[in-house]
Amino acid sequence: MRYNQVKDLIEWAAGYHGRMAGQYSSAAEQADNQRLAMVLTYLASSELTMKSGLEALLNDGSSHREVLETWFDESGGFPEPPQLEALAERHIARSIDEIMATAEASHRKLQALYQHRASRAKIEPEEAFFTSLAEGHDAEVRKLVSSLHEFEDV
Repeated sequence: MRYNQVKDLIEWAAGYHGRMAGQYSSAAEQADNQRLAMVLTYLASSELTMKSGLEALLNDGSSHREVLETWFDESGGFPEPPQLEALAERHIARSIDEIMATAEASHRKLQALYQHRASRAKIEPEEAFFTSLAEGHDAEVRKLVSSLHEFEDV
């Protein structure tokens, strides 16, 4: 799809976080050790929090309505979703290191997508909106890496 509204991208991203949460939850149920199950459960919870945060932006009372209704032209479709969808559909690894790599890659790809949209914004509120989302993903990556390193020490 060439023309999209910002809200389309936010709805897609919320759904993506939901799919990742489902992947992590399913893998946690099948984990063969408690520490791995704890990591996967933590990641599922984190993804659901991110999903809820994005969905809150879409509520009628959101102060971001002007930005959410903004149209943008992306001739090749969104720049990253095929790679992100591949991560959401990938078999969840059986080691904490591989899981960390998947989680970090997922957040970095979303961060890059938001940075791309900020760089192509037509109005300042749109740029600020996507810059804020990108910075949020950067902070989330730092938090996840720190938390997952703690799980390694357990």
